[in-house]
Amino acid sequence: MPSRRPNIVLIMSDDLGYEAIGANGGTSYATPVLDGMAATGARFENAHVQPLCTPTRVQLMTGKYNFRNYIGFGLIAPDEVTFGHIFSDAGYKTCIAGKWQLHSYNPPDEMPEARSTGQTIEDAGFDEFCVWHPHHTEDKGSRYKDPIVYENGKFLGNMEGKYGEDIFADYIIDFMEKNQNNPFFVYFPMALTHRPLEPTPDSPEFDDFVPPSNLTLGGRTWDELEGWDDDPRYYKDMVEYHDKVIGRVNDKLEELGIAEDTLVIYVGDNGSPIEVCSLMHSHIEVCGGKGLTVDRGTHVPMIASWPGTIPEGHVETDLVDSSDFLPTIMDAAGISAPDGYVMDGRTFLPQLRGEKGDSRDWMYFHFEPMSGRVHRFARYIRTHQYKLYDDGRLFDVNADPEEESACYAANDNTERAAVRAQLLPVFDQMVK
Repeated sequence: MPSRRPNIVLIMSDDLGYEAIGANGGTSYATPVLDGMAATGARFENAHVQPLCTPTRVQLMTGKYNFRNYIGFGLIAPDEVTFGHIFSDAGYKTCIAGKWQLHSYNPPDEMPEARSTGQTIEDAGFDEFCVWHPHHTEDKGSRYKDPIVYENGKFLGNMEGKYGEDIFADYIIDFMEKNQNNPFFVYFPMALTHRPLEPTPDSPEFDDFVPPSNLTLGGRTWDELEGWDDDPRYYKDMVEYHDKVIGRVNDKLEELGIAEDTLVIYVGDNGSPIEVCSLMHSHIEVCGGKGLTVDRGTHVPMIASWPGTIPEGHVETDLVDSSDFLPTIMDAAGISAPDGYVMDGRTFLPQLRGEKGDSRDWMYFHFEPMSGRVHRFARYIRTHQYKLYDDGRLFDVNADPEEESACYAANDNTERAAVRAQLLPVFDQMVK
């Protein structure tokens, strides 16, 4: 009899950079669950994503670079084929729980033409869903205390005093229990640790806290709505609670006796909030880089667990970007791409097994937020050492991580000229 196809659990935290995790050298927060996953599984040192959440999520769910299918911030094209469709069509039981925010992001006074032009959660290919922010931004409400949660076509009631991430984890745990005898795919795009920075159920202030994000737009501008009077000190509580929630999901796999049949991958969606500074190795301060194209904005934690398949304590240095996750989990599940389906990513399944894979020489970034509040646009290519922008700026990111001293072709030495000659043609390949 053939062995069962593996379960896949893909967990993505929101606004949590590489520096926040203990296994990566972070010393500001306790992350024993993720540290334990790294000790018994694999830790990736060079995983990079896009600088903001929607660009990363669209790339992650489709395996495509953003120039192919990005239509706006908070949106994924309504006809886009996601990993939900692919795994469901392949016979997997599929579930998403957590943050959606891909149907309609911009409020009516900002890019009204983009309103309701994304994909509904009902059409995203998952058998079951339990999500925050399924529809319009002004109706999204809290994602944390007293959350607004949309489950399989209806909003849940009696949410007072409850916490969004616990509801999502409970839903996933129940889904895994119901489907333990079938191969399943769980996508957990976490709400934590995105602003607003608020108390968690483990914070002393939680019981008395009233979440301001439960208020509707009510005539306020979008900047006022986003300008929460939050406190960066709660970021610590949120990082540590998100680690605890991941532990609950892992514990359920152990309880069901299916941990060895399950590939769990954890990754961040972009850098930490810019107002939060954290320590690495107790003395190196790293401030969050969300929204920035420097490494602080794109370098994220990535940890994978698959007992019996991933060598314990494996540390992988190969480059990985967010287009690589779909081909990897399809490879692990033995799923072929639909006819005509384009993917820019490449599988890192051999690297998960501790083997030599088809290693990347470079990662490509097409960053086009297209939001009323964020107008930056950038295209660049990053190797292990260098980053080349399409305007000609070249940085040695190992020596200059903040990209303060650009080199141009006119002052290239031999090595830089060779790097430029290798990377410049890549831009010409990145067309629809």
